[in-house]
Amino acid sequence: ADCRYTCHQECRSLIQLDCRQPGQCQSHLSPESTLLPPCSQNVTQTVEEEKPEPPTIQEIKQKIEKYNAKVTNCLLMKLNDDGTYTGFIKVHLKLRRPVTVPAGIRPQSIYDALKEVNLADMTDKRTSFYLPLDAIKQLHISSTTTVSEVIQGLLKKFMVVDNPQKFALFKEMRKDGQVLFQKLPLTEYPLYLRLLAGPDTDVLSFVLKENETGEVEWDAFSIPELQNFLMILDKEEKDKIQQVQRKYEKFKQRLQQTLKEARGKPG
Repeated sequence: ADCRYTCHQECRSLIQLDCRQPGQCQSHLSPESTLLPPCSQNVTQTVEEEKPEPPTIQEIKQKIEKYNAKVTNCLLMKLNDDGTYTGFIKVHLKLRRPVTVPAGIRPQSIYDALKEVNLADMTDKRTSFYLPLDAIKQLHISSTTTVSEVIQGLLKKFMVVDNPQKFALFKEMRKDGQVLFQKLPLTEYPLYLRLLAGPDTDVLSFVLKENETGEVEWDAFSIPELQNFLMILDKEEKDKIQQVQRKYEKFKQRLQQTLKEARGKPG
């Protein structure tokens, strides 16, 4: 009644007013009269939501059985005696920047993989190249495998020696004809998200992209990487200059042709 305060219905329980005259608002206006209709836009919640209780082993077993019933290939999930489970996820690689790999290193053999030989440690020489856009890598992981471990595992498989902090794992969802991306926290468990969503990758898929923090952390890059970025920027600048020059050269030719034709006409 004194300050004429209004709020959304969703915000009512969060409002704490320091009224000049306690009780005045309640005596003159009912709480419902100060409410606005529910807002149609998404509102960022300022209070922490209570985390749901972790599922029991029986609930996990039921979810896995339901998941495996929908699987059309042999990529099933398997429940262990301790309540953990294993399964497969596919990760799309959508990296638009070059990655750094050891120079002159042979592909990893089965022997190297079994012995966990890190070929990247066998040379100090580095080179940069672009990974194929939209390449897909399949990983066999556990329910305890975090997003951070998935990123490190992908980099190891492709022998990428870049700092893992340069990359982020996103979940891709399709809703109402739109493609939505959400960055996953490093402590999230991708296999649990896969279990909840089901095996259909049209419902949920995982994407490895550059970690866009809004500000480039140049300290995380090595000198060869920075030099490579300068070369790429220099090439892009030259290509852009040539595009602009060709554009105005064509415009100049058309203008000259129009003036030439106009001179031959009376008046």
